[in-house]
Amino acid sequence: MYISERLVEMIERNADELAGKWLKDVRTRPETPTYRTFDPDLLFDRVRSVYSHLGRWISRETSEEEVASYYVSLGSRRREEGFALSEVMWALVITRRHIWYKVLSDGLLDTSLELNQALELNNRVVLFFDKAAYYLCKGYEKGG
Repeated sequence: MYISERLVEMIERNADELAGKWLKDVRTRPETPTYRTFDPDLLFDRVRSVYSHLGRWISRETSEEEVASYYVSLGSRRREEGFALSEVMWALVITRRHIWYKVLSDGLLDTSLELNQALELNNRVVLFFDKAAYYLCKGYEKGG
């Protein structure tokens, strides 16, 4: 099994841990004040879903249309819920950061081949989050 597959499995397996760290982060950062007042259980469930399905989201089989549909709708919902676009975007950045923090902290990258495969995974994750950010903004601008 490639290191990138092992890393995706590790991230999905640790979705609860990652979601807990993300939740603490967004509820304490000055850039995300609305997240302090929003239902923490709902926030946890939402981000846990992203982490637990990461392999599906970054899969080459996941179409652009699937990403667009989900994140346009998400952007529209966040606007309706009263989140500022800057907060939503920062929360998305934090979501991505916690993936890489987990990869680095678990020390699975012992060889240059594993590091290269992890960087390839990181590129796929970044590409996915770039698309998610774009479509989220489109949905936010469109509104409900």
